[in-house]
Amino acid sequence: MNEWEWQLLEDKTVVDRVMISGVEIRPGDRVRLLPRKGGDILDIALEGQIATIESIEQDYEGKAHLSVVLEDDPGRDLGILRQPGHRFFFDLSEVEPLSPEEQRRKETVAKPSILVAGIGNIFLGDDGFGVEVAQQLSQVGLPPEVRVTDFGIRGLDLVYALQDGYETAILIDAYPHGKIPGTVSVIEPDLSEPAASLSEGGFLEPHAMNPVKVLRMATATQGSLKRVLLVGCEPATLGGDEGVMGLSAPVEAAVSEAVKVVANLVEKALHEVV
Repeated sequence: MNEWEWQLLEDKTVVDRVMISGVEIRPGDRVRLLPRKGGDILDIALEGQIATIESIEQDYEGKAHLSVVLEDDPGRDLGILRQPGHRFFFDLSEVEPLSPEEQRRKETVAKPSILVAGIGNIFLGDDGFGVEVAQQLSQVGLPPEVRVTDFGIRGLDLVYALQDGYETAILIDAYPHGKIPGTVSVIEPDLSEPAASLSEGGFLEPHAMNPVKVLRMATATQGSLKRVLLVGCEPATLGGDEGVMGLSAPVEAAVSEAVKVVANLVEKALHEVV
């Protein structure tokens, strides 16, 4: 869609339904994207992908356009504050309603209720522990109710994600607490206690996180979260002033243990939900 077309969409009204190929479509329904021929590289990339309709918008000429978000859009990390840049606009002729069988297959897959978040800075030695564990967990094949994401040092993205309808969050990070380097511990904050002041330590920094700030962030988050766990590993080194890439030997050895610990926590949480 070119700039002129975008300008036309600025003068729009929102409608609650449209008909496509004899099928009534509403916001929240899923469609297959079929961009018009001769489009750009983005249209080629979107060809055949499944998207969810966020809104149906009608321009000043009465022509309807669908605002959609890709089903596998990584922007879901931003939760309820997902930015408009993750939306795409399509003409009604450029989408295809899914068959009833395809819709039913999706409905049988539960929305993820558990968020597993790897946290850390890979340029600060053992602070990259959470990132490494998350990467290995993504290869394990956890149930569809579980979403594993490497948040790195994107603190604000994690804040938004914690507000996106999960019941349980498992945060993985280096956690200095006086143990032998490589020791893996599970810590559970009491979410019923009043949250610490957001001004203490300024934990809403967009590009930095540490375990204490993560715990405060979790307890301050409102929404459906019922439980937050921190799987922490005692670091041997955090890189010093100059920084260093790679985990120390004891922390690297603890990665496989942490993967098992998280898998067990996930299994327990899923049984509790059931």
